[in-house]
Amino acid sequence: MARRFLIALAVCLAACRRDAAGPAPAASSSAVVEEARSLIAQGDAEGALARLQGAAQTDGEVLFLEGLAWASKAETAPLPTPAPGAPAAAASVLKPEEVRALAFFERACEARPDLSAAHLAVADLLAPHALRREAQERALATSRARGARPRDDAAVTGLGEAPGVSVERVLQAYRRAAQADRAGKPVVEAWIDFARKAGRLDEADAGFQQLLLRDKENAAPFVRYGDFLAAERNDELGAIAQYSQALIWQPALAEARAKIADIYLKQAAAHYERREYATAQARLGDAKRYVRAGEGPQAERLRQLQAQLAQIRGR
Repeated sequence: MARRFLIALAVCLAACRRDAAGPAPAASSSAVVEEARSLIAQGDAEGALARLQGAAQTDGEVLFLEGLAWASKAETAPLPTPAPGAPAAAASVLKPEEVRALAFFERACEARPDLSAAHLAVADLLAPHALRREAQERALATSRARGARPRDDAAVTGLGEAPGVSVERVLQAYRRAAQADRAGKPVVEAWIDFARKAGRLDEADAGFQQLLLRDKENAAPFVRYGDFLAAERNDELGAIAQYSQALIWQPALAEARAKIADIYLKQAAAHYERREYATAQARLGDAKRYVRAGEGPQAERLRQLQAQLAQIRGR
């Protein structure tokens, strides 16, 4: 089974383990369903579908597992072919097996809105297609802007038969998965990863906020969020705040200290170039608190900038 659906299966298994301490098992915890889950994990989609044939088709977990089995079958199924006489690009974006998997996942979401794994599976199934669609639409828009004469839109994108495949729909599914599973991190990690690939920085930011809530006393997520703010949102002050939070949990974390020093040194150099010498000096003072003493590149850069400012003051 594809790696992305294994995450959904793992989320489902974790939820089942949490529920095990609660009330008596429902129908979805029967031996048939457990066996089907095991068969899917082993890659035996046909065996799983056969075992689930007689299970209740109103049970959210049964529907979810049937969707996983069809998604597994889709991995080895041939690509869709266009209708006779249609251009190759006009083929349906989803394989027939993916269409069936999606239908089961959506029914599972309706039957069990709290089943995070089902929402996650919808998102994971549609995510690569949504990214491809968006890239093709951007390319089409660029072609038009240059005055080129594009072919028919449906033929160019190959998405005329899948209007529901969109970045927004995938993001909605990830949000619902995170809402249904308020403790798990894999769901949020998948949400962040997709949002960044899709260029939806506000969504990625929201995902990072959720990740921090779920892993409060670990320095690593704060460093990652700081990297995101610095590199993708151009928010240096926000990045420093996150790196500083990481240092609260791990005061000797050299990685976080170096990243803060880099930002302050960069700011000091920019102020120096603009002849804002007092502010440059202040930023060097900030950087000095985080630069590792010795002969490293940061220490050398600090001394260089300090010497330049000293030369200015000596005039």
